[in-house]
Amino acid sequence: MSEESIKTVTVPTMAEMASKGEEPEVLFWVGCAGAFDERYKAVTQAFVKILTHVGIKYAVLGQEESCTGDPAKRAGNEFLFQMQAMTNIEVLNAYNVKKIVTACPHCFNTIKNEYPELGGDYEVIHHSTFLQQLIDGGQLKFTGEGDFKGKRITYHDSCYLGRGNNIYEAPRQVLEFLDAELVEMKRCKSRGLCCGAGGAQMFKDAESGDKEVNIERTEEALRTNPNVIASACPFCMTMLSDGIKNKNKEEEVEVKDLAELIAQDQGL
Repeated sequence: MSEESIKTVTVPTMAEMASKGEEPEVLFWVGCAGAFDERYKAVTQAFVKILTHVGIKYAVLGQEESCTGDPAKRAGNEFLFQMQAMTNIEVLNAYNVKKIVTACPHCFNTIKNEYPELGGDYEVIHHSTFLQQLIDGGQLKFTGEGDFKGKRITYHDSCYLGRGNNIYEAPRQVLEFLDAELVEMKRCKSRGLCCGAGGAQMFKDAESGDKEVNIERTEEALRTNPNVIASACPFCMTMLSDGIKNKNKEEEVEVKDLAELIAQDQGL
């Protein structure tokens, strides 16, 4: 995605909308990875371009957005989690937010399932489901500009999307929209293998063992002989990308998020 194309999209903040007396259709929760991770910024940009392309009225919190507290909770620091959560809930409720979409399953799971008991009750949608809804509603139409015909794509189920929230079909329906060949790994859906980053493992040193979890999962993905490994989670993307580098397959296999694939198909 070129710098020129990025500059054509102005992303509104909730504060800017509120100052005009307006409310967005959806709040796009960017998440820490979407805001700060160099690789995942491209996913944020792709999703923003899709939202703009279909005419969805959206906004972000910008500097008012803070970490959901998910890593702290998974690492066992409930006090820090509740501090983070309460700060975010105060901001969201002040803006009267009703509907949130996010590209991070960790953010999705935390806001959807753990914020309500702290006073944060919202309709929370993961971007895989949101993209599927746009396709089903005819707002996204197949263009073939991404030229995925004949390409083999395997999809890695994020733990927090799949087993955590029973979202298996939406991401696959999004990939089927591309007219590519969807090939499944042996362990998929409810039997899918974790990428190795969950439970705050992303932020700690590896434990003793014969093989890293992400290498095991990458080998399984490579056995499907894919052109693309599709993911829908920043943690999974990092772990699978590292696995592909470990196997020296960067020239042959791409790791891409669903939003990037759809944006490519739409010529955005």
